[in-house]
Amino acid sequence: MQRLGFLTIGLFDPEDPAAGHESTLRIIELGEELGFDSAWLRHRHLQFGISSPVAVMAAASQRTRRIELGTAVTPLGWENPLRLAEDLATVDVLSGGRINPGVSVGTPMQYETLKHALYPHTAELEDFSKARVEQLAGFLAGEPVRDLSGKQGVVEEYSSRVEPYSPGLRDRLWYGAGSMSSAAWAGKHGLNLLSSSVIFPDQGQDPDFAAVQAAQIRAFREAATAHAPNAAARVSQGLVVIPTDSASPEQREKYRDYVQERLPRTHSPQGPRGMMFAPDLLGTSQEIAEQLWAHAGFREVDEVAFALPFSFEHEDYVQILTDIATRLGPLLGWSPRSE
Repeated sequence: MQRLGFLTIGLFDPEDPAAGHESTLRIIELGEELGFDSAWLRHRHLQFGISSPVAVMAAASQRTRRIELGTAVTPLGWENPLRLAEDLATVDVLSGGRINPGVSVGTPMQYETLKHALYPHTAELEDFSKARVEQLAGFLAGEPVRDLSGKQGVVEEYSSRVEPYSPGLRDRLWYGAGSMSSAAWAGKHGLNLLSSSVIFPDQGQDPDFAAVQAAQIRAFREAATAHAPNAAARVSQGLVVIPTDSASPEQREKYRDYVQERLPRTHSPQGPRGMMFAPDLLGTSQEIAEQLWAHAGFREVDEVAFALPFSFEHEDYVQILTDIATRLGPLLGWSPRSE
């Protein structure tokens, strides 16, 4: 494995949100100290998790020097691609080119309850298709937004593209795909692929999570190679792993309860689209490594962003990240990065 990252939801207490955000920043700092290659932020709207990962990445960029910072994922149904491109480019410049924007599309969850606030005048006209991703990609690549540019008046000077322009940011744009068709679409359009612990099998496909995920990754790579034979076509897998090597007895019991509570949803496809959930991987680093090497999806990738459990405490995340970096990562062939 070449690159090791982690993903956090950044939970906070609504009565003291500053403490939760500070905890997230400290976890990212710890990740850099431990040699992780990347830290990724989930996006949560109208919940008690990170609602503005771009702002959090900006803060983290000033407290770290090396670790890459990403979103997994930003739902573009909530975003204006032009304004998002400006924010991402600004933070990428501030970070020295370390931002990895991950995005997805679709109608915002529970749209009927909030469309009056999100799009008060255009709620029925908004396009939530993949065209939003293409628009964002074009803006990040420096494509013209308008014809107007140049100096006007005494001091005002205008650009026809998003400013600041950050070279290389477009190449670090990721798409969160959960189906075969969306994975292939990402490859065809020159995006990187985020494959998580939630996927959708095609009709008639054997409902084995690892096999379905591996097939989606291969479809992505085939499409990416056809689009641009020399492209990097990066893929990151995001399973939940909870090593217990240095955990206390109390932590082990809490982790077991968490995994058991979530396990029933993994037994069969869920909902009308047959949504599939990967089981959380709990155990010693040696046990988790053996499960990963047997996982068809994991064998297709050389970088991961292991997801931290949603509802744990700061000290739990410290223990889990430390065990991942010092025990599990080396068992998977990874070496920590230095400054």
